[in-house]
Amino acid sequence: MTDVPLTGPLQRLVDELKKLPGIGPRSAERVAFHLLKAERDEALALADAIRATKDEIRPCSRCHNLAEGELCHICADARRDQGIIAVVEQPKDLLSLEATGLMTGVYHVLMGHIAPLEGVEPDDLTINALVARVKAGGVREVILATNPTIEGDATALHITSLLADTGVRVTRLARGLAPGAQIEYANRSMLEEALRGRKEA
Repeated sequence: MTDVPLTGPLQRLVDELKKLPGIGPRSAERVAFHLLKAERDEALALADAIRATKDEIRPCSRCHNLAEGELCHICADARRDQGIIAVVEQPKDLLSLEATGLMTGVYHVLMGHIAPLEGVEPDDLTINALVARVKAGGVREVILATNPTIEGDATALHITSLLADTGVRVTRLARGLAPGAQIEYANRSMLEEALRGRKEA
């Protein structure tokens, strides 16, 4: 870091950058100076992209994935099998499963997992919306693709109990994923194995 304290807008920029995950004080300072040296249009393009993301991205009204309109591009795709729903914790998990090319159905994003010690209860997630979606009919299988962690397993177990009387097949990803692993960091072959080998929950 510089020996001379920064002041004004540059210090504000460094302070904001330090709030980003994985960005420490040195990295924040490097990025800030890069933006300062960049062409005005280049720097403002970043600011515009951030503003547009915050202003234009919203939850899909059906699955809670990221969307620019009422429905995300997956829910709006008539070629997708609406009878198969893969339940994931976060939108980034959805992207990882999509990258396998094996998922022909649709998704439901919980926006987290049940974690009472962190103050996250079932009602804080989109579980009720999932149950209503299944009970509305037309769903043949729900694939529980929560992370293989204590919280992910507890969330999957809770959802299984809520769907027990619906007659819908409820499956869980196979353990091609190591216990404690995160879906977003799994490679394609691990996710393919997990999807192909899914079992009754």
